[in-house]
Amino acid sequence: MLFYTVMKPVVQVALRVFFRRLEIRHRQRLEQPGPMLIVSNHPNTLMDPLIVAASRSQPIAFLAKSTFFKNPISKAIFLSGNCIPIYRRQDAESGDSGVTPEELAQRNEAAFGQCYDYFDKGGVIQIFPEGTSVSERRLRPLKTGAARITLGAEARHDFKLGLRILPIGINYFDPSRFRSDVFVNIGKPILVADYAAAFHADPEAAADALTEEIRRRLEQRLIITRDAAEDELVLQIERTFGEHLVPDDEETLYDNFLLSRTLLEAVPYFEKHGPARLLAVREKLSSYLLDLDRLRLTDEALEASHGGRQRWTRATVSGLKIVLGFPLYLYGLINNYIPYILPSMIAKRATKDLEFVAPIMMVTGILTFGFGYALQIGLVHHFTQSWLWTLLYGLSLPPAGFYALSYWNNLQARLLRLRALKLLRTKRPVMQELLRQRQAILQLLSEARAAFLTAVGTAGAPQERS
Repeated sequence: MLFYTVMKPVVQVALRVFFRRLEIRHRQRLEQPGPMLIVSNHPNTLMDPLIVAASRSQPIAFLAKSTFFKNPISKAIFLSGNCIPIYRRQDAESGDSGVTPEELAQRNEAAFGQCYDYFDKGGVIQIFPEGTSVSERRLRPLKTGAARITLGAEARHDFKLGLRILPIGINYFDPSRFRSDVFVNIGKPILVADYAAAFHADPEAAADALTEEIRRRLEQRLIITRDAAEDELVLQIERTFGEHLVPDDEETLYDNFLLSRTLLEAVPYFEKHGPARLLAVREKLSSYLLDLDRLRLTDEALEASHGGRQRWTRATVSGLKIVLGFPLYLYGLINNYIPYILPSMIAKRATKDLEFVAPIMMVTGILTFGFGYALQIGLVHHFTQSWLWTLLYGLSLPPAGFYALSYWNNLQARLLRLRALKLLRTKRPVMQELLRQRQAILQLLSEARAAFLTAVGTAGAPQERS
C-alpha cells in the first residue's frame, strides 16, 4: 500500500504529460463509495489500471494474474501496489503459474476470500474480465470471475451488502503514441442484489446472466469494430475528415466517440442498403490517401493551401511565431531531448507488442525525466552556486519541454503547408485534381450522413445511453 500511496501522484503527473487529453465522462460515478467492483475492457496493459486508479481519489485494489507475482521484486511491487493475485486456468495448464489445477482452485478460493474481506470493509476492487490485454477496438469474451466474486460476496451477507459493479469503457485514440487522447466512459452501476433470486435458483446461471449484463454495459461504453477492414475505414474517415463531421467548435472526446459510434452503425447499414455508395467511399478515400502519401502531404495541409486571403494572413502570423519562438524552442530542445527520446527508443527495443509500448514509454519516461532533471539541476547549482538561478532553471524545464514539442509540431505542419503551396505553383493540375477528389469525398460523406440519419430517424449522431 505504501508503494501505491507514494506512486499515485507521480503517475497522475505522468498521465497528464503522456496524454494530450484525458477526458472522463460521469466522473462522479467513479467517486462512489464501496463496496464496489470496477470492470473494464483491457486494451493497453498497465495503462488501464493506472488511468482508473489515478482518476479516483480513494484507493483501489486490483486483481492481477499470478504470473506477475513469480519474481520476488515484482511480487513486492504488486503487493505494495494493492494487488491480489488470481490464478488463471490457462496458466496452470501451461505450467506458467507453477501450480497444479487443484492448487489453483485452492489459491483462487483464498483470493476470493481476500476480495470478500475487502468488500466487507467497503473497499473498491478493479478487474478486467476479458482476462488478457490485446490492443484492438473489440471486446473479447468475458470470463465469469467478476460475476462469481460479487455474487459470492453478496451471498455471505444474504444479498444485503449493497455491492455494485461499475462498468468502465476505456477508449484510446492512438494507444501507443505519446500525446494522444484517451476517453474514459463510465456507465451506471449494476446492483448485484438484483440477482439474488437467480443465484438462489441456480448460481451458475446467475453468474452467466450477470456476466452477460456486464458485457452489454461495457459495449455501450466502447468503440467496437467487427474486423480490421471496418476499423481501418472508420479510422481513415475519423482522422482525415473528423473535424468536418463534428461541427461543434468546442469539440470534446465524447463528440469523437459519438462520431465513431455513428460511423460503425452506418457501415453495416450501407452494406445492406447502399453497397455502391459504401464502395465509392472506400475507393475514393483510398485513392485520395495514396495520392496524399505520394506527394508527402496531409489533408490538413491541402485544405490550408487554398484558403484565399485568410490563408496568407494565417501563414504570415504562423511564420512570425516560428521565427520569434525559435530561441525558446532551442532552449527546450537542449534541456529535454535526451529524457524525451530515450523512452521511445527503449520501448521499440523492448517489445513488438503494441499494447506494451505505452506503459514501457511512460514508466521509462518517469525515470529518464526524473533522473535527467535532477542531474541537470544539480549541475546548474554546482556551476552557479545560486539557489535562485537553480530554482528558476528547474521551474523552466517542464514548460520549455512542452513548448519545444508544440513548436516542433507547428513547424512540421507549417512545412507541409508550404510544400502544398509550392506544389500548387509547380504542379497545379495535380493539386487541382487532388482538391477535386477531396471535395468529392466530402460530398459523398455528407450525402451518406444525411441518408443514414434520415433512415434511422434521428437529427444528429446517435446518443449513448446514460
